[in-house]
Amino acid sequence: MKDAGSSMHARIHALVKGRVQGVGFRFFILDEANRLGLVGYVRNLRGNRDLEFVAEGKRELLGKLLTATRLGPPGAKVDGVRTEWSETGGHYDRFRIDLT
Repeated sequence: MKDAGSSMHARIHALVKGRVQGVGFRFFILDEANRLGLVGYVRNLRGNRDLEFVAEGKRELLGKLLTATRLGPPGAKVDGVRTEWSETGGHYDRFRIDLT
């Protein structure tokens, strides 16, 4: 899918492992995604200490979100980020924290 500026759009599904809960990581991702103009969601995963997000937007901006994710907020320790790229689904109109 291309926009008027011919920039490719994509979706990324990411699982972030490490010390990523209890350190403001969801709010960090929310702020970064909003700053970059991305849509999707971020949430803590129950049953483990991992974090998950889905983001859609320009591929270049998704790359910037991944770079920020690997650094994380103060107090976080990212051990790894598993990513899966796909085409956009158009299901989101903003970026939000999912509390489910």
